[in-house]
Amino acid sequence: MAKRLILLSVLVAVVLGGTAMAKGRGFGIGIIAGEPTGPCFKLWTGQNTAVDGAVAWSTEGDNDLRLHADYLMHSFNLFKVKKGELPLYYGIGGRIILEDHGDDHIGARVPVGLAYMFEGAPVDIFFEIVPVLDLTPDTELDFDAAIGVRFFIR
Repeated sequence: MAKRLILLSVLVAVVLGGTAMAKGRGFGIGIIAGEPTGPCFKLWTGQNTAVDGAVAWSTEGDNDLRLHADYLMHSFNLFKVKKGELPLYYGIGGRIILEDHGDDHIGARVPVGLAYMFEGAPVDIFFEIVPVLDLTPDTELDFDAAIGVRFFIR
């Protein structure tokens, strides 16, 4: 099942990547490390908005598959850097955890992070903290945190 989800995610990423090239900032694919860890993507939908997500695994010692996607807004004017850009981003999204023993979780995410976008290179690095409100099987608050890197096709 995990292989099918990864294959489906790659197919969706390739299709979406073609539409992103017309948006200016492009489509990025990379790796996210922390909680969760795995392949990730970012699709710019405008100059200040994007959709990102990951197909990843928990680092807490279990084999749970974690899927998430977020709608993000970026503030480019808060932090000035000599080269590149350093936007603060924030948004809303969802997460699904598919557990081995069938006790799956569905929750709402509120990511907040920083992304350094290199000048003259199609690469960004990012750090995010994400409060998550799990809605099933129980309502509880959780937190994810991760760093990552993505390569962009423009």
